[in-house]
Amino acid sequence: MNTYLVIKWLHIVSSVLLAGTGFGSAFYLFFANRSGSVAAQAVVARLVKRADLWFTTPAILIQPISGVWMASQAGWALDTPWLAVSIALYLLAGACWLPVLWLQLRMSAIADHTLATGGDLPPLYWRYARWWEGLGYPAFVAVLVVFYLMVNKPALWG
Repeated sequence: MNTYLVIKWLHIVSSVLLAGTGFGSAFYLFFANRSGSVAAQAVVARLVKRADLWFTTPAILIQPISGVWMASQAGWALDTPWLAVSIALYLLAGACWLPVLWLQLRMSAIADHTLATGGDLPPLYWRYARWWEGLGYPAFVAVLVVFYLMVNKPALWG
């Protein structure tokens, strides 16, 4: 197997980890937040935090390195329309993900504290949850469009 195919395999696997972990984590925390169970919210928030740190973060680092390398090897200029839009959408998703990661860390700490001390989650948790959810939608749409662009490589303009 040549180097290009190894890097391409890493790019594809990391994209699957990035999207799969993101979608899966969001699914579970979204529904845990609607369960009415502080224990469920604490456990799921803790696991979502781990998944993002263990799987999403490495994938986020591998994606641009492998993508730029492959584009260079294949002779694609980074200003090729489908590639430029993909990069812009990737940056948009990342701009959403960074605050989402911070929110997840805070939500996990709040849920763990509430579970340990009893009572209901404070309004701050729910404010963070609304922001977490709101930032997730544009990030998910951006990732889906990037997948489309990468597979189809449409001539967008020019």
